[in-house]
Amino acid sequence: MDMPVARPVILQVLPALDAGGIEQGTVDMAQAVTQAGGVALAACFGGRMLPRLTYAGGIHVPLDLRPKNPVSILLNARRLARVIRERGVHLVHARSRAPGWSAALACRMTGVPLVTTWHGVYSENVPGKRRYNAVMASGRRVIAVSAFIARRLARDYRVGPDRLRVIPRGADTARFDPATVRGPRMQALADQWGLPEGAAIVMLPGRLTRWKGQALLLEALTRLDAQGGGERPWACVFVGPARRRDRFGDSLKQMAQAHPALRGRVFFAGHCADMPAALAMADVVVVPSLEPEPFGRVVVEAQAMGRPVVVAAHGAAMETVVDGQTGLLVPPGDADALAAAIGTMLRLTPDEATALGAAARAHVLARYTTQAMQQATLAVYDEILGSSLADWFAWQVAQVGPDAEPVHDMDPLQEAILHTDAQ
Repeated sequence: MDMPVARPVILQVLPALDAGGIEQGTVDMAQAVTQAGGVALAACFGGRMLPRLTYAGGIHVPLDLRPKNPVSILLNARRLARVIRERGVHLVHARSRAPGWSAALACRMTGVPLVTTWHGVYSENVPGKRRYNAVMASGRRVIAVSAFIARRLARDYRVGPDRLRVIPRGADTARFDPATVRGPRMQALADQWGLPEGAAIVMLPGRLTRWKGQALLLEALTRLDAQGGGERPWACVFVGPARRRDRFGDSLKQMAQAHPALRGRVFFAGHCADMPAALAMADVVVVPSLEPEPFGRVVVEAQAMGRPVVVAAHGAAMETVVDGQTGLLVPPGDADALAAAIGTMLRLTPDEATALGAAARAHVLARYTTQAMQQATLAVYDEILGSSLADWFAWQVAQVGPDAEPVHDMDPLQEAILHTDAQ
């Protein structure tokens, strides 16, 4: 073990602070490190979540670590080594592959330990891709965001139990709390999106991309009436932006217009800054991803809001959803099974929906909170540095209470500016 560190300086590296799980995790850990008495640095290009990093107590180190070519990676490694020396960094935490390569080289130059978090389901479909991915398995500690990812790291990248740590991403259960979302917030979104009054809301949160399963959901909804699940009026809402220069969103709109069962019942909300209110208005949240999710934070956030969920049964969903108790799991890519599960959820009585929602939130509170993720990650830093960040964080939380995280203590205008739809 390295010599104990009294006030650790932790440097996180990532491409940019745009919306996403990597970015949200960076902000969450910046807040935790700061709250525990350490110094939280984040080297990245910038992005729309930069104000949230600052609000959480993090310090932005402007570096464009996005380029993947070897020359840029080497130049960025030298820049990072300079930052490490000048800022007195004790540990580097890499969250993405190109920045991870620069960080690994910089750590080798400076002798500073490296921690990595494997966030995605990285493909190996071209020669050399596994080698490129391998940097994320090279840390002194390697954090997997789910048991699903941990199994792959152990099997394909030979990460042993001495280095491998499973730390699921968490839901912010103070923000995603049905008790704190009032009617006017939901009504404002319903009016903004033009949703019909009295309709049951079927919601799919996430970017408009093929693998998220939006087209599969539309196919399932065309079969809902035929299966006897359409006696209750419903509307489908896709909450999330389309990718730039991607025509997939247009194809979904054409599909919604072309089929009589869908016409006038499908709505495209785009980016939403108030996801707790969006989820609160949903009668069922559907996540029919065609490919396995490495974690799937929206599934956990929906359960934290006490909403019934229907989720494709692969990847980390097999861990985060208890089939029949906190939601329903369906075979991936099966439109008939998806339609049947949605119909089952729409037929729940109010008491049944309330009971399911309470079980779902209790499941999240027991296993998948942001504070649990923060505490466990700080403990990893402590393993290497001999510091007491995790203990100090636990003490701070105990002093202010479990729901009084500084980053949430903001007025509605700050909520609108700082909180993003990080799907």
